[in-house]
Amino acid sequence: MGSAEDPFAYALSSNRAWAGYKTHQNPEFFTSLATGQSPEILWLGCSDSRCPETTILGLQPGDVFVHRNIANIISPTDINTSAVIEYAVKHLQVKHVVLCGHSACGGAAAALSDARVGGVLDTWLTPLKALRSAHLDELLAIVDDKARAVRMAELNVEAGIKVLMANVTIQEAIRDKGLQVHGILFDIGSGRIRELGFGTGNGRLKDGSGGSDSDVVRGSHGVLVFGDDSASMDVQ
Repeated sequence: MGSAEDPFAYALSSNRAWAGYKTHQNPEFFTSLATGQSPEILWLGCSDSRCPETTILGLQPGDVFVHRNIANIISPTDINTSAVIEYAVKHLQVKHVVLCGHSACGGAAAALSDARVGGVLDTWLTPLKALRSAHLDELLAIVDDKARAVRMAELNVEAGIKVLMANVTIQEAIRDKGLQVHGILFDIGSGRIRELGFGTGNGRLKDGSGGSDSDVVRGSHGVLVFGDDSASMDVQ
C-alpha cells in the first residue's frame, strides 16, 4: 500500500484481488461457502489486529467460529460471550473450544500498570486487575517486563478456562459429545501457538510429525501437510 493511498480503499481493492484469487483456485469455493457453515472450532481470542485466528491457524473461511474482545476476557456475566458459546456448542456443534491469549498484549500491560486507561476500559479490565492482585508476588518476582506481561496473559487464559469449564452448555457438551476445551498462547514474535495445559487437553501440542494418512497443499515457498491428528510445513 502506498503512503498516500487510503487504507480502506486499499482494503477494498485487496478484497477484490483475494476473491478473484480464491475463485481461480477453486471456482466453487464461495458458492459452497454460501450454503452454510460447519466449523469444528470455536475461537475465543483478543481483538488485537496481530492475532487473526484463521490466518495463524492456516485455515480457511468457514473453518472457525469466532468471538474476540479486548484482552480475551471470559466473564460469566457477559451475555455476548455466553450467546456465542451457546450457539457454537449447541447449534453448530463445534468439537473444540479454544481460548487464546497472546504475547505483547496491551490489556495485560494495562493490568500490570498502576495508571488508569480511562473510560469503560478500566471497568472491562477489572478482572485482569484482580488477577494481578491475586498473583502479585509471583508477577513482581519476574524482572523482565515482557516476560511479566506474558505470565499475566497466561494467568488470564487460566482464569478464562475456569469460567468456560463452569459453563453449563460446555459441561453438557463435554459429557455428552466429547467437546474439548483448550487454553493456548500465541507468540506474536514467532507466529507459534503454545498450548498451556488448561481445559480438557493433555497439556502440550504435538510436534506436527504427522501420521500415515495426510493431505498435501503446495505453495511457492513451502508445503503444508495435513494429517489425521496434526499439520506441518516443510519450507522449500
